[in-house]
Amino acid sequence: MKFFADTAELEEIRELTATGLLDGVTTNPSLIKKSGRDFLEVIKEICDLVEGPVSAEVVATDFDTMVKEALKLSAIAKNIVIKVPMTLDGLKTCKLLSEKKIMVNVTLCFSANQALLAAKAGASFISPFVGRLDDISEDGMALIEDIRLIYDNYGFETQILVASIRHPIHVLEAARIGADAATIPTDVLRKLFHHPLTDKGLEAFLKDWEETGQTIL
Repeated sequence: MKFFADTAELEEIRELTATGLLDGVTTNPSLIKKSGRDFLEVIKEICDLVEGPVSAEVVATDFDTMVKEALKLSAIAKNIVIKVPMTLDGLKTCKLLSEKKIMVNVTLCFSANQALLAAKAGASFISPFVGRLDDISEDGMALIEDIRLIYDNYGFETQILVASIRHPIHVLEAARIGADAATIPTDVLRKLFHHPLTDKGLEAFLKDWEETGQTIL
């Protein structure tokens, strides 16, 4: 499963890129606002750091303006993925861009029917928001299972990019189901590295090594 970082913070992206585990980045208007930076500058800098897909979201809601914004964003770098909302105009934009060989990420997906429509419109990625479904007492991961089944039934190439991830269990369940990718907040990504037994074991090894009085360097 591919790991995308759900952030617009350059230092966080640099740190994760150094691990070799980062396959891409997703951004949205809320993350750009949090960064306090110029939108186009941030997107360009992220694309310079990351070889994989970088999602940049249009902010228009009508077809004509969405297309204009999308074409401007896609000119920034070859690895730009245009994020469009799950709306009629969003899917019209998706179809047009996909015909132009521009990658599209259809976002704000909350149902399997929506995911089916996005795939038929030629989306490169579909972003189902599992955490927000959990918030309203629906089963977010059940949606991922449904989308995986539907896409496999019909051979759709649209990649399932699990979004709105809140904790490491979401990552584990997405991998079990067979999602293609997960876009993960950096604080959750860091939690994947940790286990109390790892910390305890390392502490014991270091204590024993110190007692030997030896050095490597």
